[in-house]
Amino acid sequence: MDHKKNYNEQIILITGAAGFIGAALSQYLLKNGAYVIGLDNLNDYYDINLKKERINQIENSILNSNGKWKFYKDSLENFYSLEKLFDENKPSIVVNLAAQAGVRYSIENPQAYIQSNLVGFSNLIELCRNYGIEHFIYASSSSVYGGNVKMPFSEKMSVDHPVSLYGATKRANELIAHSYSSLYSLPSTGLRFFTVYGPWGRPDMALFLFTKAIIDGKPIKVFNNGEMIRDFTYIDDIIISLDKLINKPPIQNKSFDYLNPNPDESWAPHAIYNIGNSCPIPLLKYVEELEKALGINAFKEYLPMQSGDVKATFSDTSKLEKFINYKPKTSIKSGISKFVRWYRNYYKV
Repeated sequence: MDHKKNYNEQIILITGAAGFIGAALSQYLLKNGAYVIGLDNLNDYYDINLKKERINQIENSILNSNGKWKFYKDSLENFYSLEKLFDENKPSIVVNLAAQAGVRYSIENPQAYIQSNLVGFSNLIELCRNYGIEHFIYASSSSVYGGNVKMPFSEKMSVDHPVSLYGATKRANELIAHSYSSLYSLPSTGLRFFTVYGPWGRPDMALFLFTKAIIDGKPIKVFNNGEMIRDFTYIDDIIISLDKLINKPPIQNKSFDYLNPNPDESWAPHAIYNIGNSCPIPLLKYVEELEKALGINAFKEYLPMQSGDVKATFSDTSKLEKFINYKPKTSIKSGISKFVRWYRNYYKV
């Protein structure tokens, strides 16, 4: 990725800064001269060492940039310490990437999702309102499409039938954000991410799990007997899209049709976009590309569909592409190859 934009020390709060997307975005913005306030609770949902190493990567990226970085170890659930952070730093833009992630884990530990994704989100957006934030961007998920089977998924579709608690909390975030935009004219943008992957990715996601198992000579778990399709989206394409969105807050739609309201429109300064690759890949094709990149054949253990999961995801990203004039361009072959190179280097395998 090139780094041409100058943020002129714009103060941007990124929550979930030690996470996969948060760390990549922090590095990108710092290289463009932003003042980034990072917040993360460094929980142990997955390897804390990986999160700490991402923070090290962020701090190293400051050395050759005009950006500034400050990191807070805290949780969104702690309202008063979060309020102190806002008071001390006066951010103008907030990008909320902090959340309890994962569809399957939400079945095992629902309380973690209620606290982080609902209580934490509500605390954050209340402070955004109180401190006059210019643009609040937050991570939603393709999981909000739940029981929909018509492809591709469009923002115009109903999202009233979630099949996981994780998806339900993300939909709740969208509704809360819309209410704040309507009540307080808080410019808010929700992003429905579609299966983000790449170097420094999450160890609980398929690519990471498959790569480790294949290298270790263990079987990979292929759910729904391999009859799965995913709209895999490479991390660099996500970051470029976010970069183009940060300083484009939504505005009030004075021509909104109250008699025939569309789900993807609002009278309030609130917008929702799919952010994906618009190129769904069968899971077994994904595994095949990974086998080629590793030079190792996988042992496959075929299993039934898991509760809360969906058979296919496919994003219609035409709305976002039109708004930011950018379309993701990284192929699966290229993205997986880059991940494998990183994985082998990072884990020395």
